[in-house]
Amino acid sequence: MNRAADHHERIAKMTFSSVYPHYVAKVEGKGRTKDELHQVISWLTGFDEKKLQKLIKEQVTFEQFFQRAKLNPNAHLITGVICGYRIEEIDNPLTKHVRYLDKLVDELAKGRKMEKILRAE
Repeated sequence: MNRAADHHERIAKMTFSSVYPHYVAKVEGKGRTKDELHQVISWLTGFDEKKLQKLIKEQVTFEQFFQRAKLNPNAHLITGVICGYRIEEIDNPLTKHVRYLDKLVDELAKGRKMEKILRAE
């Protein structure tokens, strides 16, 4: 298996619940709130608070998380570089979806206005 395939597989098997506390710490450490984080996650995935908590409790993998999500039709507007990868150039759909989420969390932590993060037109 090549390096890219290993990377994609590692992301697919990672649990959302293992990364979620890092998202919370990142945004709260920069003065944003858990509610704002949940708003961003909900915008991207369609998950309400109850569903999000259920998925965390179930310890679903990112693969399962995004299989159950209803990706926002404007998610393709999320562009730029995150974790050293240009989002527009990621060919693996699951990895791209995870990087969408990473980018939104990053923008929230950097103080970007919510309307911009949620790609309001």
